[in-house]
Amino acid sequence: MSAAKGKIIIITAPSGAGKTSITRYLLHKYPQLAFSISAATRQARGTEKNGVDYYFMSEQEFQQKIQENAFVEWEMVYEGKYYGTLKSELERIWSENKVPMLDIDVKGAIHVQQQYPSQSLSVFIEPPSVDELRKRLQSRGTETEESLQTRVNKAAYEISFKHHFNSEIINDDLHRACQETENVIKKFLGW
Repeated sequence: MSAAKGKIIIITAPSGAGKTSITRYLLHKYPQLAFSISAATRQARGTEKNGVDYYFMSEQEFQQKIQENAFVEWEMVYEGKYYGTLKSELERIWSENKVPMLDIDVKGAIHVQQQYPSQSLSVFIEPPSVDELRKRLQSRGTETEESLQTRVNKAAYEISFKHHFNSEIINDDLHRACQETENVIKKFLGW
């Protein structure tokens, strides 16, 4: 386990590609991994809880944290919707002798990777196609036609950055994608 000390696992993908499902699979299987809770200015959805799913904060609170240089990375992902990874969150997980697992957007993943080039492993989860991604997002039932189109356009743009990451995994079969991601992580951590 000592080989994993100070390491970071970054799982990134366009919205709807399956990064959260793959992250949950790995966190369930490996107690040595810990979910890095992101900060967000959006409202909680459904059963989401503050301090468990996200650190929900106001736009003003988030901007104050930016001024304090409290983030490893942050991004205004959609107009007025900020997301970020707090430095204190990585420190909290490392202090528990665990490996932080970041489930973050593409730009944020690039920023973390640039700051921790030898400590991080970045895995890009790619949808089988943009059409399939659209279907997955529609099936959630949480998007208006306008927000769906915004997410699909953003996804097509994000896919163009896939070569910036250490590993690319196409999620056309969730079970296989989980296993491929697991193998890449185990190799990186020396497990």
